[in-house]
Amino acid sequence: MAQEKTIKIIENGPYLVSADILLKKVKIAPLQPVHIKDYDTAPYVHDGFYALCRCGHSHNAPFCDGTHAQIHFDGTETADKTPYMKRVGVAEGEHMLVLDDNRCAYARFCHRQHGSVWELVDKDDELYKQEIIEGACACPAGRLTAADKEHGLYENEYEPQILVVEDPVQGVSAGLFVKGNITIIGADGMAYEVRNREALCRCGNSYNKPFCDANHVSSGYRAHESAG
Repeated sequence: MAQEKTIKIIENGPYLVSADILLKKVKIAPLQPVHIKDYDTAPYVHDGFYALCRCGHSHNAPFCDGTHAQIHFDGTETADKTPYMKRVGVAEGEHMLVLDDNRCAYARFCHRQHGSVWELVDKDDELYKQEIIEGACACPAGRLTAADKEHGLYENEYEPQILVVEDPVQGVSAGLFVKGNITIIGADGMAYEVRNREALCRCGNSYNKPFCDANHVSSGYRAHESAG
């Protein structure tokens, strides 16, 4: 039996990640393919796991270097654990629905060539159907999900992976984009709802921990990577 892929949140500490979860470095490029450069995680794996910084102060980002203890990081989790389908609002067009739970990581993939997914639903959801689907499915926070009234929800398939994100347009380091139905376990030992797309905070400033709420932008967060 395959081992469950997990991200375990350590109280006031890092994210402890299953070693077989792929880690990649990416840059946000709105309306373009995401440019990907792989990290070599092997040197950082210990006893089958690696630890990713959650406080935003590691000097070996994206990996934890223990700084959270020195700065007395408060990583208290405040996110609502109500299931997604019970949290969402719905933007409704003639043929399409866009489900929205307002967990925004400010990746901006929901803004397409002819407008945002919400604008496209209002304009002509038949004409812009593909753009609506692509924009919703690209949302790394899982905030948006597109649905066809006749055929149901649209969702891409991903291998389990964590994307360490830089946002050169905003001049900041963004969150950790988690894809592929990875189980996130809170510091209390209770698992969050498993979802295909989620964005975790790595700047330490989110008011919706453990999830990203785009405060990396307002705080001007820049990750410190080891020169070695």
